[in-house]
Amino acid sequence: MTLNLSQLKNKVIVITGASRGIGKATAEALHKWDVKLVLGARSVKKLSNEFNSENVLLIPLDVRDENSVQQFTEKAKEKFGRVDVLINTAGVGTFDSVLESKTEDFDDMLAVNLRGTYLTCKYFGRMMKEQQDGQILNFVSIAGTTALPGNGGYSASKFGVYGLTKVLQAELRREGIRITSVLPGSIDNSFWDDKDFDLDKSNMIPQDSIVEHISYLLCQPKNSVVDEITIMPPYGIL
Repeated sequence: MTLNLSQLKNKVIVITGASRGIGKATAEALHKWDVKLVLGARSVKKLSNEFNSENVLLIPLDVRDENSVQQFTEKAKEKFGRVDVLINTAGVGTFDSVLESKTEDFDDMLAVNLRGTYLTCKYFGRMMKEQQDGQILNFVSIAGTTALPGNGGYSASKFGVYGLTKVLQAELRREGIRITSVLPGSIDNSFWDDKDFDLDKSNMIPQDSIVEHISYLLCQPKNSVVDEITIMPPYGIL
């Protein structure tokens, strides 16, 4: 996939969940192209050395907390005056059967994955509506459209994100805001580090491939919209 990422120069791009996984990998890739980055995560200390630049704003962010999201939005606007792109990658996943699952895990997935996406889209969406311009990429997961055993809470949150994104598209399409649901299958990244699974990561989607797809979406002309993109491992769902 050959892209001219130089067209993103000086764009203000916000990434949630920026301290690990897809969020961090995307930030690293975009940082090379003179974009202005607003990176949010529960802890941004580990990012301070790698992203020590006037064009990068690091802000502690808890997407579950409305006040935290409001402050995050306000600081981004204070620093750069506008926001061109919001990439929502913040997410958590705990896997077990519904009957054996822990209620606190279920609640946490709804809070981070669904409520967090709602809050960031709400506040940055307002800014983009004022601008009459903007782009939002919401990471959903194939678990947001497919029933997978052991994914009760995760799927509930991701089905919710998928539905929320559909509504946002209907509400904001005429406000100059392009919104895409990104639905990847299993990705070979740090998401699995704390999971007690015996998985063959070699059959998962390479993380760099996901970053390429994100770059592709960011480089699309404004007169066309990719409503959703499904990215699968070569042998299907793991």
